[in-house]
Amino acid sequence: MIFDAIVVGLGAVGSAAIYQLSKQTPNVLGLDQFAPPHTLGSTHGDTRITRQAIGEGTHFIPLALRSYQIWRELEKQSAEPLLTITGGLFVGQQNSAVQTRNKTGWLNTTIQAAGQFGIPHRILDLPALRQEFSQFQFRPNDVGYYEPEAGFLQPERCVSVQLEQARKNGATVRTNERMLSFQSIEAGITIQTDRAVYHTRKLILTTGAWLTESLRGTPYADLLRVYRQVLYWFDIQNDYAQYTPDKMPVFIFSDRDVYGFPAVNGPDGGIKLATETYEHTTLPHAVDRTVSQIETQLMYDQFVAPVLRGISSACVKSAVCLYTMTPNGDFIIDQHPAYPDVLLASACSGHGFKHSAAVGQILAELALTGRTEFDTKPFQLASFSTFL
Repeated sequence: MIFDAIVVGLGAVGSAAIYQLSKQTPNVLGLDQFAPPHTLGSTHGDTRITRQAIGEGTHFIPLALRSYQIWRELEKQSAEPLLTITGGLFVGQQNSAVQTRNKTGWLNTTIQAAGQFGIPHRILDLPALRQEFSQFQFRPNDVGYYEPEAGFLQPERCVSVQLEQARKNGATVRTNERMLSFQSIEAGITIQTDRAVYHTRKLILTTGAWLTESLRGTPYADLLRVYRQVLYWFDIQNDYAQYTPDKMPVFIFSDRDVYGFPAVNGPDGGIKLATETYEHTTLPHAVDRTVSQIETQLMYDQFVAPVLRGISSACVKSAVCLYTMTPNGDFIIDQHPAYPDVLLASACSGHGFKHSAAVGQILAELALTGRTEFDTKPFQLASFSTFL
């Protein structure tokens, strides 16, 4: 049997790809070395921010807007809530020199993108910020961008629903099965796993932090970096109701490098916050998954206490996840440099979940028809040539 396509790696993008493929043909296979959703990659932690005006670049906005539509489609099909609209509060200093993923002007780009694409929003000065959002502490000259349609996704549930829908459409999904190798054959690609051999016309690799293994021996072998990131949930001291999704937005304080969510796990579940660190690279099989009391206290002192009111230093829980980064924070969506029948999609660079549903559609279209109406040029490997 020759599959029309095989997807290896069924996290954010892989589950989206197998779902989109299954809408066109049941003759597709999804493989994962674990049993997604799981906590060993980049797709866990209860919530992920989603927004429409993208400060990382306007080339991401069509992906974000299409993903909103797909999440709603999946909600109707599954009767499962996936996307919660809370509004999004994004705060920084105008014309800031602070870099976000090696790009300056994150807040300015967000504001400009909203105007360019007609995305509803409000700009808030310091008095308005203090009046509307008493949960936060602001600095002089802070500017707020408020996007009413921003919110959060539930990543584990999104992955599960897409895999369930793919199965309903006739796709084959096999978990706890690891790909060992692949090679070109006359009719496509042969894949060797620790259980079987498969044949496919197109192979889609969405293996996240493990993608580096598939780029060995190519000019892009050293393009990607994997970083350990920690998610924290701190205890709420003040009135819990002021921190729930109907009262508190998702938020990003770009100049202070902290982001977070309203409380979604009840009065004892804490409120989730995180920062991003890029001091040391790691490997997915070697990452330290323990979180020390020292780094928890540093997170609270440096990023929580200066930004939020009414949150104690007691950490309810924490979790380690992985960022797979390109040098400029953009994604890879392209053909493998050595195998014309292999597609790559990874390096979500810490902001990929909100776009993953649309990336899955792109991959399905490229695998089955060889074309897509989305502009993928910014995500092709050639766009990273200056970093090699």
